[in-house]
Amino acid sequence: MLKPIIGITIGDFNGIGPELAIKVANEPSIKKICVPALIGPLNIFEAVSRNYKIKCNFTKLTIPVPQKSSVPVIDVGDGIEADINYGKPTKASGRSAGAAIERAVELCLLKKIDAIVTAPASKEALHLAGYNFPGQTEMIALLSRSKQVAMFLVTKTFKVGLVTIHTGIRNVAENITKEKLYEKIAIINKSLEKDFNIRSPEIAVLALNPHAGENGLIGNEEKQIIEPAIESAKVSGIKVRGPFPADAFFGTQQYKKYDAVIAMYHDQGMIPFKMYAFDKGVNFSTGLEIIRTSPDHGTAYDIAGKNKANISSMLEAVKLAVQIVHNRKENDRT
Repeated sequence: MLKPIIGITIGDFNGIGPELAIKVANEPSIKKICVPALIGPLNIFEAVSRNYKIKCNFTKLTIPVPQKSSVPVIDVGDGIEADINYGKPTKASGRSAGAAIERAVELCLLKKIDAIVTAPASKEALHLAGYNFPGQTEMIALLSRSKQVAMFLVTKTFKVGLVTIHTGIRNVAENITKEKLYEKIAIINKSLEKDFNIRSPEIAVLALNPHAGENGLIGNEEKQIIEPAIESAKVSGIKVRGPFPADAFFGTQQYKKYDAVIAMYHDQGMIPFKMYAFDKGVNFSTGLEIIRTSPDHGTAYDIAGKNKANISSMLEAVKLAVQIVHNRKENDRT
């Protein structure tokens, strides 16, 4: 069986992105299961490797192919200076991160790589460089011409999908519709079957309001939006229940009964997930035309340049990408 080629983007070079990318690409356990190809400015990978005293040979390529004793690098560094300023988002670091994402998506659409793992990037730096997206997920969805996407936080035993992603809390309710919720339920159900080989998955949906709205006394989104979306999903054959009040649902560990949980907004799902799996969790952008995963943490500016980054979540992101590549190929044959 051919090893899948996994493109690993540089992320924000003023954060821990390049450190994670280089260390993971150099990891024997990763080389055993895939061909890791770094995507970003070669001069920055070389500078970071020197700074951290990481012994790593790089081979500059335009199309990633396996190398016996070096790590392939798809160089997107034309005109990008290795002006590393640890701990601070800059236009240069945003330009580097954005260019790497663009090239990675292009290679994935051309089927030159099998999946993308994105190192953490700064939204502020991307904006400074002219990439006006709420986050990498939305940017990749547009570049890959994907009509649907759901942010799916994953471990082997706990999976959380989000209805809204990078939406301010004051705007959450107006961004939840019956159609949007139904779409997220359907995307995640399909992903559980196709990407994780879970037959007849069971999904729980959380309420938006405290106490699930108290029959409309606190809020009516449960009655008017969430419950109808759940019923529509049931009619289409999906095993889904809810809406559950989030506090009691997690407090009584009901999440253990389900293959996935769908949260209404970012922190509702991310807080319990990160408490459960901060170093092992993976962000999987399901519903895209391509496979994309990332570690479940940010740029960690506070430890950038100190050689202290924990690579566990990044390792899991690569392993999950490889698993999904194999599962999709297997399911496409059946």
